[in-house]
Amino acid sequence: MAMEAADEERAPLLQPQPQPSRGDADSEYTGDGSVDVNNQPALKRSTGNWRACFMILGVEFSENLAYYGISKNLVTYLTKILHESKVNAARNSSAWSGACYLTPLFGAFLADTYWGKYRTVLTFLPIYILGLLTLMASTSLPSSMTSSDAGHQLHSVAVYLGLYLVAFGNGGVKPCTSAFGADQFDGGDAAELRRKGSFFNWYTFMINSGSLLASTVLVWLQDNVGWGISFVIVVVVMAFFLAVFFAGSRVYRYRPVRVSRWRQCTVTQVEEVKMLVRMCPIWACLVLFFSVSSQMSSTLVEQGTAMDNRVGPFTIPPASLATFHSIGVLLWIPVYDVALVPLARRATGKPKGITQLQRIGVGLAVAALIMAYSALVEERRLAAARAGAARTSILWQVPAQLMHGMAVVFTSIGKSEFFYDQAPRSMRSMCTALGQLAIAAGNYLSAFLLAVVASATTRGGDPGWIPDDLNKGHLDYFFWLMAALLLLDLLLFVFCAMRYKGSTAAS
Repeated sequence: MAMEAADEERAPLLQPQPQPSRGDADSEYTGDGSVDVNNQPALKRSTGNWRACFMILGVEFSENLAYYGISKNLVTYLTKILHESKVNAARNSSAWSGACYLTPLFGAFLADTYWGKYRTVLTFLPIYILGLLTLMASTSLPSSMTSSDAGHQLHSVAVYLGLYLVAFGNGGVKPCTSAFGADQFDGGDAAELRRKGSFFNWYTFMINSGSLLASTVLVWLQDNVGWGISFVIVVVVMAFFLAVFFAGSRVYRYRPVRVSRWRQCTVTQVEEVKMLVRMCPIWACLVLFFSVSSQMSSTLVEQGTAMDNRVGPFTIPPASLATFHSIGVLLWIPVYDVALVPLARRATGKPKGITQLQRIGVGLAVAALIMAYSALVEERRLAAARAGAARTSILWQVPAQLMHGMAVVFTSIGKSEFFYDQAPRSMRSMCTALGQLAIAAGNYLSAFLLAVVASATTRGGDPGWIPDDLNKGHLDYFFWLMAALLLLDLLLFVFCAMRYKGSTAAS
């Protein structure tokens, strides 16, 4: 059975059976060409739908628990444990996050061309776990070893080896879980089609559930107990959901991978390439949005370290403020799904209330507000610090985190729907990875902007905008720069969206 489950997406049907026409909701078989684990036409009553998605969503939950368990506090780890400067730590954190969203291109290529989504996830999850085990081992190096120059270098190599093994393993998981989950709903069945629309919302819900636990439980453990215990937890959770994912092999619906789709130029492929090209301007406009997301776990964390993080008897780690981002997402998803969509549907007559591109545009506008608000908070913090007054409370960052949660519900989920729905059927993993590539590009753009700002503002012995002592810098100038760039990006996005020609779901 295991071999069948690994190969069913790759092999064409040996004896095709008659399929019901698309849109035949009363048929007992799916109408989209999907097959079951035995490579036979998939029965609606025993395969797919939410029963299969729950197991796929478990993998996504564990992956995000691990990813955010690292990324939320990575800047702090690099500065306090590896003794990197604030600029270098922010840059290296952004570069690693970018790698996590760049490797999905490779995983998506394997999934769409050779292995199928199921087998790709099953292959790359153990690599992800190996990276976590490497990080766990790096935390157990004795202090006597890491105190010397050679030991410090060995420690750094172990940390970055583990980080980039995680990034590589992520490459086979990230593009396939969302596309494989959406494949569990028959596009020809109106009821299942509506459920597929909700799937992307609840997919993001699981992402942020993992992020919420990482920002609270794991960050607290890292700051108060040690990083090693946090890695033990994520390894156990991911291994459990890997077993659950494999156990669900018989209830999944699989899309057969057509042989030579990428190796011969047909008229259909030419049209598919045109579809990809039409999506590129929209993709480019998303990059800056994800640069803002990168700031939430880098420069805003550094800002938090210069603020008063005491709330009553409690001390809040700056990285834990991301909890409010996750809370914002978890609150906005049901509000959007249950309240906003029905209201917008009545106003516009559109099945989803607003189009995917309109949804993305709302999030871009909110992102500009986040950067403007963060600049104002930094101005307030600097004024208090230079006047010798009491330090500004870290709770001033909470509105920015909540607004970022709202922006994610609009732009990130809109992005996922857009790249899945607008993709050619044979390239959905690749187009999902294209959406992830925007996140990678956003992280690399963030690293590039930080490097340019550091270079341009530290000439002549000046401390620059983002020195190690933020009280001597102007982090607010950097936030205002990001806000201005986002406003320009929003105008460009509106221009591109008005000219986009795709399916009615998008435009």
